[in-house]
Amino acid sequence: MKLVDHFQYGLNSPICLTWELTYACNLACVHCLSSSGRRDPRELSTEECKAVVDELQRMQVFYVNIGGGEPTVRPDFWDILDYAITHDVGVKFSTNGIKLDKRRAAQLAATDYVDIQVSLDGATPEVNDHVRGPGSFHTAIRALENLAEAGFAKPKISVVMTRENVDQLDEFKAIADTFGAQLRITRMRPSGRGADVWDELHPTPAQQRQLYDWLVARGEDVLTGDSFFHLSAYGEALPGLNLCGAGRVVCLIDPVGDVYACPFAIHQNFLAGNVRSPGGFQEIWRNSELFAQLRGPQTGGACGGCEHFDACQGGCMAAKFFTGLPLDGPDPECVRGFGEQALAARDADTAIPRSDVDHSRSAPRNSRGPVPVTIGVGRPDRACDTSPLAGFSARV
Repeated sequence: MKLVDHFQYGLNSPICLTWELTYACNLACVHCLSSSGRRDPRELSTEECKAVVDELQRMQVFYVNIGGGEPTVRPDFWDILDYAITHDVGVKFSTNGIKLDKRRAAQLAATDYVDIQVSLDGATPEVNDHVRGPGSFHTAIRALENLAEAGFAKPKISVVMTRENVDQLDEFKAIADTFGAQLRITRMRPSGRGADVWDELHPTPAQQRQLYDWLVARGEDVLTGDSFFHLSAYGEALPGLNLCGAGRVVCLIDPVGDVYACPFAIHQNFLAGNVRSPGGFQEIWRNSELFAQLRGPQTGGACGGCEHFDACQGGCMAAKFFTGLPLDGPDPECVRGFGEQALAARDADTAIPRSDVDHSRSAPRNSRGPVPVTIGVGRPDRACDTSPLAGFSARV
């Protein structure tokens, strides 16, 4: 059995656990997938966070990807960071740079098993600040300067690809090279506040091809995670996981301890449990009904007859769900255009799910209620070059 086949059916512990420590954030990025802004008074206490670290250590989780909100605005962030590292759980944390002054940069440079991702969504202030807020570009650059001065080895510059910044890929790479950093690019999803700006900001089909060609030509040292496996249908598979790892090798713990199958799918339909429940995180990861369902054999559904299914695996679960497409249908950004056709085929009463979690500083949106999720079973034996939209119904 190939290694990727083991991933498809789940592992005893997640390869990458995303842990959002707080919904509090000093920014209000328009595409924030967790709709962060205000702190949730129910968030895990310092001692509860340390208990989660203890559990991850027992499960031999190699590292956690800590985010938010802005994790560094939690007063106990540095304590939790040190606790994780001293308990053999490496930490990669994402930040807008607000707290990375010279003193903290020096502290981090002297700390083992920690990695830092500084978020930057434009290679110029005009592009970045339109999405992330006034002054956020200079805040991020100052943080990178402080890390470089302190000798922190190879931080990451994390970029969410949008319609406004695809043309800046070379500039992003140049910024990374300037600070001895590594470029990491991720896909924009229509989740959280990102749903409100999806139509405006997600890359056009021509830009998807532009991004793919750039990655093939220049992406050898660029991190993509599992963001762009849907682009593999263009031909050559891109580096990375190249499958949806939700509930199989990745998951999310949110600030109040809720465990979701996917960091991009903060919705009650993908909620597997809470770490405060008996058995904690380990019980959820190994025995939750939702995760067991996700780890079962999956059908290609409407995409099963496409010759590119083995390459793109039908695309991103969260992107489909939050655009009102069935989970076994085409990705909304399907490079063969089937996603666009599926979106156009939605009728007026098609349910468009929205997350019931919203900590934006503006008034929360009204919840539209649960939307049923159907996860198919079985796997197509072979692929053929037929349209995945044959007989397709756009109802979720």
